[in-house]
Amino acid sequence: MTITTRRLVIRPFGPRDADRVRAIIESEARFLPPGVPGHVSGVAQWLSYGVHELWRSGQGIHLAMVAEGTIVGAVSLFKTVWGAATAEIGYGVHPAHRGRGYAPEAVSGLTEWMLTKGGLRRVELRANLDNTASLRVAEKSGFTREGVLRGAGFEDDGPHDLVVFGLLSRDIIMGPPTMNGRGFGTGVRLESERLILRPFTGTDARDVFAAVDGDPEIHRWMPWAEGYDLQRAYDWCTRFAHADSVNGVQFAIEPKAGGRLAGSAGVQRADWERGDVEVGYWISPWARRQGFAREATRAVTTFLMMRGFHRVTLLAAVGNVASQGVARKAGFVEEGVLRRALPVSGGISDAVLFSLLKGDTA
Repeated sequence: MTITTRRLVIRPFGPRDADRVRAIIESEARFLPPGVPGHVSGVAQWLSYGVHELWRSGQGIHLAMVAEGTIVGAVSLFKTVWGAATAEIGYGVHPAHRGRGYAPEAVSGLTEWMLTKGGLRRVELRANLDNTASLRVAEKSGFTREGVLRGAGFEDDGPHDLVVFGLLSRDIIMGPPTMNGRGFGTGVRLESERLILRPFTGTDARDVFAAVDGDPEIHRWMPWAEGYDLQRAYDWCTRFAHADSVNGVQFAIEPKAGGRLAGSAGVQRADWERGDVEVGYWISPWARRQGFAREATRAVTTFLMMRGFHRVTLLAAVGNVASQGVARKAGFVEEGVLRRALPVSGGISDAVLFSLLKGDTA
């Protein structure tokens, strides 16, 4: 189980971490999971068995937060009740790496994975009422404050009140809360019958580059494809695809059956006042003619309707017959032609305007 976020690799501890864990123990930094040995002589045993006991018992997992090869923290899932599909999450960050946002990034990454792929419906986070930093981590991770448990926590100085936060699977689908309810937030994931629509990560860069490099269809209709290289693909996956969560959101299309990246579905030009928004897509050459574009477009459109938009539009170049076919199969209605409205490779094209309204039967 490995999760990649913007800056972190969240993965199980293992024997390869022996030198790193010994150095942490010798520094007396306290952030590793419960049960970590107090002396370096116990590190090998702990990495081989002790740290994995939670996983073997089926109650959760301890994972390392790794940034540029350095263990900067740990995040854990525990008290898992599979019958109720609930669990609790906790974390610790190395004192030398605090204040950099690693905790909310790791908590969000693990929580979103568990609520989408992991089969859970609720993840809970508890923090001392007087621990302002932990309260902020919960809020930044999209959790909702639900109440206070009096005297439920116990520290060296005695009992503490605990604030209970919760995040549900439906919260992930709808996206984290944003200012004034406008914006898509980060980490939004959608699912359809055959697809998972998720944020791009650095591991998608090679497939993005391979999809664009030398493909005549993408180069014909996508002006940004000119001169595309692996660095630009990596910049897109790690930066630009996440740059504007107010006016749009970008999804990597991942087949549930496995395999390579199937393409991208995007939202742009969101007008929250008018309830109007635009969608678009491209499909990797190896994933075409399987209906993925139609399915992804329907999933994104349903999500947008749930977020309060009543009109979703789609533009396709007049010569792009395949894209127009996707729009029609997804239930969109052709409204007309916008003259010189769409940039394409080599110039500007007339564009067929499609729309789907909230009351339409798709």
